[in-house]
Amino acid sequence: MTQAALTHPPAAPAPEPERTPRGPLAAAADRAAWFGWLGPIGVALFAGLLRFWNLGYPNAFVFDETYYPKDAWSLLEQGYEGSWPDHANADVLAVPQGVPLTSAPEFVAHPPLGKWVIAVGEQLFGLHPFGWRFMTALLGTVTVLMLARIGRRLFGSTLIGCTAALLMAVDGLQLVMSRLGLLDGVQMFFVLAAFGSLLIDRDHVRARLAGVTEGDAVRLGLRPWRIAAGVFVGSAAAVKWNGVMVLAAFGILTVLWDQSGRRAAGARHPWRSMLRRDAVPAFLAMVGSAVVVYVGAWSGWLANGANGGGYDRHWADGRPGLSPDSVLGIPLPQVPMGWVPAPLRSLWHYHSQMYDFNTGLSTPHTYQSNPFSWLVVGRPVSMYWEQVPVGTKGCTAPGGCSAQILGLGTPLLWWTACFALVYLLWRWFFRRDWRSGAVLCAVAGVYLPWFQYQERTVFSFYMVVLVPFLCLAVAQMLGAILGPAGSTPERRRIGAAAAGLIVLAIVGCFAFFYPLYTAEVIPLTSWQDRMWFTSWV
Repeated sequence: MTQAALTHPPAAPAPEPERTPRGPLAAAADRAAWFGWLGPIGVALFAGLLRFWNLGYPNAFVFDETYYPKDAWSLLEQGYEGSWPDHANADVLAVPQGVPLTSAPEFVAHPPLGKWVIAVGEQLFGLHPFGWRFMTALLGTVTVLMLARIGRRLFGSTLIGCTAALLMAVDGLQLVMSRLGLLDGVQMFFVLAAFGSLLIDRDHVRARLAGVTEGDAVRLGLRPWRIAAGVFVGSAAAVKWNGVMVLAAFGILTVLWDQSGRRAAGARHPWRSMLRRDAVPAFLAMVGSAVVVYVGAWSGWLANGANGGGYDRHWADGRPGLSPDSVLGIPLPQVPMGWVPAPLRSLWHYHSQMYDFNTGLSTPHTYQSNPFSWLVVGRPVSMYWEQVPVGTKGCTAPGGCSAQILGLGTPLLWWTACFALVYLLWRWFFRRDWRSGAVLCAVAGVYLPWFQYQERTVFSFYMVVLVPFLCLAVAQMLGAILGPAGSTPERRRIGAAAAGLIVLAIVGCFAFFYPLYTAEVIPLTSWQDRMWFTSWV
């Protein structure tokens, strides 16, 4: 043994630190974290069961399915929307994938991204009703899950978030649009995803500003969730153009949130900071990413010029200008623009034609309606109707049966939402409640722009994009009825009973109208019992 070992004996091993027992508050936090996912997933599974059950029925092109599934298949086959032969619908239903697709381009009124989404299901399952409805059903289910998590983040309550998701799971309009190969359900997904991304971005900004005393001097740096919001809302615009108005509303919302956060962090000149540090970066992040996504959605149209290409793909060939007549309906002289690539000038000209078509569409339709009636479900759209004689398809009623798909929001939910929106206006105006303001901003961006089209042919099912925000509004009002956590037990019991009764009534109303959402064969007398108003017929 060395001298060092004799004078410096080895140290005893350090004792393991004592484990502090986890208290009831930590256990409760763990349970809340688990429920924060288990609750939303449970509601989403319930919604998925409703949306995927017998999804391929009816075996028919329902309403505007006569356009979008075939356009989606054309995108898969040749990268742009082509023309189909006469009687293609009957041929597709009889012999899927057996209908010859022509290479002649077809004029379409909407951008291609929504049809590309529908095409994913067709690529997986083929050109038949289940295939072209698969992706809308999947996105409709995922949207329920997103709404639960968004409501949890927005209100700080898993219960309120799951309540909002449950309400959307049992909304008739959202169910119908999730079971059809149409574009509006796809757009709903992207709009809600953009809203959720902005919420996450807001929380991150508040975390960066925490403890800051000079809020107007802080540079917030790269904000990936705001870029994600721009990507999502740009995707919404690449499904239907009304997504542009949502982009404007959400852009204003995120800048105002930044200004509010800086003011709370002690900014001396928050409005100057908003213009200098927040507005321009927000525009570049959201509008810039949205433009990239939107133009990218047209990549198939742009890339297939050598093979003939889509409608108007070669319009600019040999022309030096943008348009000899007009741009977006505005008369213009021939302006030399040869420095702009011909495909982009052709795309611009195509957009001017799409704009003229969409703004000038005024052909009367049996189920068109005015936006003033949409919130009170004044004129739902009958998307499928079949008179079923006695002795066929299980019909035994003496007066015969019917099968219908009616784009009707669950009436009690929508009527309750009207009161909820008034409550949110009160909360926002008198209490400066930012959560109410956020929901109202989304409602305004989705709903109000439609009022400028008083002469245009429009339909109430466009409001499926609004459904998530109506459910958030109702859930917030139900949370107020339940009462704050510090209320007396008696107050909470009364509030829980009242809120629970409202939810049960909405679920019961949905169950009553469920046959009209899924084309279930029911006696004609039962169908008449569900026509509460003559405007529904």
